[in-house]
Amino acid sequence: MKATLLVVFGFLFFLAIPSKSFADAPGFPPAWRAIIPIAAFAAEGDEQKLENSLVAGLESGLSVNAIKEILIQTYAYAGFPRSLSALEIFRKLVERRKAEGINDKSGSEPKTLSKDADKLAIGEKIQTELVGRKIGGQLYDFAPEMNVFLREHLFCDIFSRGILSNQERELATISILAALPAPVQLASHMRVRRHIGLTLSQLKTLASCLSEKVSSRAGELVDATLDKMEFKNSEK
Repeated sequence: MKATLLVVFGFLFFLAIPSKSFADAPGFPPAWRAIIPIAAFAAEGDEQKLENSLVAGLESGLSVNAIKEILIQTYAYAGFPRSLSALEIFRKLVERRKAEGINDKSGSEPKTLSKDADKLAIGEKIQTELVGRKIGGQLYDFAPEMNVFLREHLFCDIFSRGILSNQERELATISILAALPAPVQLASHMRVRRHIGLTLSQLKTLASCLSEKVSSRAGELVDATLDKMEFKNSEK
């Protein structure tokens, strides 16, 4: 009888222990966990799941302006249609919550560039800091305009707006690229993590979050890309 009771109490104790998930990972704040599904569902165009993730983001402490930045960032990687649709869903959500008496915090305003700012130079500086070297190569020899667009628009106009840190912007970008999917660009952006302070452990947490909150396919793509990167690093 005693042995039976011990087994029962042991089983109940085991059930009482919370399972470890991405939510328990150190160095991965709630705001980061909220960014991932917002970015992924905006890229996928899943309106209902996006709205649910937007509500969760606001309730986790993300400001209205921070979420706007995630959705603006989306257009650089998933296009204007996805970004504009997501922003409209968010606009209606904020208005509806306000009518219900919920006043979400606006957050800080984006930085603005001076009229005489050298956008190409600013963008090249940010791009080099993120990637760890000056970008060039056969693709940009073939289509040099693309690197101009990247520097002047993506890295200057968008990244220099502030509100989100470079780490947060890259978490959003990786989530977008995993959701699309765009594996080549995904691998490229995951290599950026070394220059902005994201650890392999944090990227593995991102993969777990994608699997749990978005889709197993997206999470597995990040995991598989990480495995290849770690294997190559071990060879050097």
